[in-house]
Amino acid sequence: MYSMFDTVLAPLEWVVAWLMVGFHEIFTWMGLPPEAGYTWAMSIVGLVIVIRIILIPLFVKQIHSQRRMQLIQPEMQKIQKKYKGKTDPESRQAMTQETMGLYKRTGTNPFSSCLPLLLQSPIFFALFRVLANMAAIAAGKKPAIGPLTPDVAAQANASTIFGAPLSATFQHTTTIVNNLAVSAPSSTNVKIVCVVMIVLMSASQFTSMRQLMMKNMPASALDNPFAKQQKMMMYLMPLMFVFSGVTFAIGILLYWLTTNLWSMGQQFYTIRRTPAPGSLAEKALEARRLKSGKEHKKFTVPGLSQDPEPEDVQDSPVAETKPKSGQRQQPRRKKRAKTVPQGDGEPGPTKRPSPVKKTGPVKKLGTQQEATADGDA
Repeated sequence: MYSMFDTVLAPLEWVVAWLMVGFHEIFTWMGLPPEAGYTWAMSIVGLVIVIRIILIPLFVKQIHSQRRMQLIQPEMQKIQKKYKGKTDPESRQAMTQETMGLYKRTGTNPFSSCLPLLLQSPIFFALFRVLANMAAIAAGKKPAIGPLTPDVAAQANASTIFGAPLSATFQHTTTIVNNLAVSAPSSTNVKIVCVVMIVLMSASQFTSMRQLMMKNMPASALDNPFAKQQKMMMYLMPLMFVFSGVTFAIGILLYWLTTNLWSMGQQFYTIRRTPAPGSLAEKALEARRLKSGKEHKKFTVPGLSQDPEPEDVQDSPVAETKPKSGQRQQPRRKKRAKTVPQGDGEPGPTKRPSPVKKTGPVKKLGTQQEATADGDA
């Protein structure tokens, strides 16, 4: 298992080493001292910038996925309310199918918001191993990693920032003595630098997550389970860094601090330009656009159902029922009273005469002219 882990991280360690040494050579060419700690610290910052530029498309997908997840929460709550209390397999399967159908219809992927963090994790472990093996490479106990030769590794391992080596941790510091890597407890100065870096890293992580929740989430979305989970992570992640940061090298703490600061700036720009619907950032954007005379178009999710709830449908007027058969329905003539002139010339109402019933053959009578002609004869 460990050898497979090494096999997976080996190419990433090579890339990390090339980027660090490459930026170090660029800064040295610009006139910075090659053995100075801030030269190597700026090399780590350059490594972060390159990685975050590569991850910009995934960051954009992450922001869009979070916005879609916020907008479909009302539909998600309807599905959860529909199957609330039902634990039979058929109901659970139907709930899963409706949830997946909602994701597919709206083009939402709940795992897209985790992609940047998941892709940064292997790079984090690769940098962790490069800094942890720096002294062993300098002592010749481990092979070189790309351009990170023993001489370059010895120079990087001896470089300090605020008097603390970049490869030192809160617990111990590794130095090279007679081509041997010697580990000793860290000095008070190293511990102070580590504590300051851990506090800055945790504070920047908390600020970045709080900025994303408070400014880019509508008030209606703060009460759903997804928002509550994010709020819980907002407090748990910095605490995790506080307890785990004592095992990280100062170079790793610098890497995460730079990553958090980059995320804060990137989120500030994204939230300002394309905020989530109904959030405070969208209201501020709408006010800015109205002030400048521009039209504000709200973000919508294609495929999101906008039909009213069943309770609302029952209050609507009932449509007139139509015959189900295919025969044409004959129109009915309404009875109305006719007006005929009376003796004084005024019209008056009269009833329509009822039809005469036939009781037998009727003899045809002659006209008045025929009867006159017979009398003359």
